[in-house]
Amino acid sequence: MVTKQAMLKMGMLAIAFVAVLGIFAPLAMAQEPEHGAEAAATGGGGGLGALGLGIGAGLAVGLAGLGTGLAQSGVGAGGTGAMAEKPELFTNVLILFAIPETIVILGFVIGFLLLNKA
Repeated sequence: MVTKQAMLKMGMLAIAFVAVLGIFAPLAMAQEPEHGAEAAATGGGGGLGALGLGIGAGLAVGLAGLGTGLAQSGVGAGGTGAMAEKPELFTNVLILFAIPETIVILGFVIGFLLLNKA
């Protein structure tokens, strides 16, 4: 049975997903159309291909953010308990908390690479 808390998390996930898609999809489709021989060589640069790249960029950023949030929740909970017993572990916990941030940075890089491809 699905709990109220699980439904709230799924709702927040859906809102975050739609927000990220709403940001990246128009950016991908806002490219100026190509004309002449360049358009034939590159495949046009618009339409459904651009929409797909925008959705892919949104998924890259959104899912990377969700993965980072899940990783940091575990590190934060464990790190808080560890620091309560041994305050000298602050530096180690801070480093472990910063490592998942690289996942979000990678998601942003992939998203912008996809947008530049359109």
